[in-house]
Amino acid sequence: MTLDELITRCKKKDGKAQAALYQQYATILFGICLKYSPNRTEAEDSLQDAFITIFSRIEQYEGKGSFEGWMKRITVNTVLQKYRKKRIFDIPNEEQIEEPSVEVENESIPLDYLLKIIQELPDRYRLVFNLYVLDGYSHKDIADMLGISDGTSKSNLARARMILKTKIENFRHQDQ
Repeated sequence: MTLDELITRCKKKDGKAQAALYQQYATILFGICLKYSPNRTEAEDSLQDAFITIFSRIEQYEGKGSFEGWMKRITVNTVLQKYRKKRIFDIPNEEQIEEPSVEVENESIPLDYLLKIIQELPDRYRLVFNLYVLDGYSHKDIADMLGISDGTSKSNLARARMILKTKIENFRHQDQ
């Protein structure tokens, strides 16, 4: 069955088509949920919430642009919505601080370690870091998505980079 046929059947609330769509995209969308969630359990919950939203809004998809991209946007927004409700970004007098550069040269810093330390960042820093560095959103876009100011986005990114830089430097010193 082609993707277009699958989408058409999902629009008709066909359970088998919904299950097939879930099977086809769950792994990709779970990776997104995991990237923005503090742990696996919350990522799993977000994945389920995202698919509920996808299936309830699938009739809005008009075939313009990438269907996978449409689902990814819904998934990111689903995860971020949980953080908007928690108000984790309400920080009084958030000062803009200088962004440190984090150099990951051609050294052997394991990818697993890098992913682990990104995942360990406090929620507000991890979200901004992932949106800016890994997904290429601008600070304005991030501010709009998270309901924060551009300055808070920049500050959270700088703080995330400082934490990561410290952890990478500590890792390098342990290796020597």
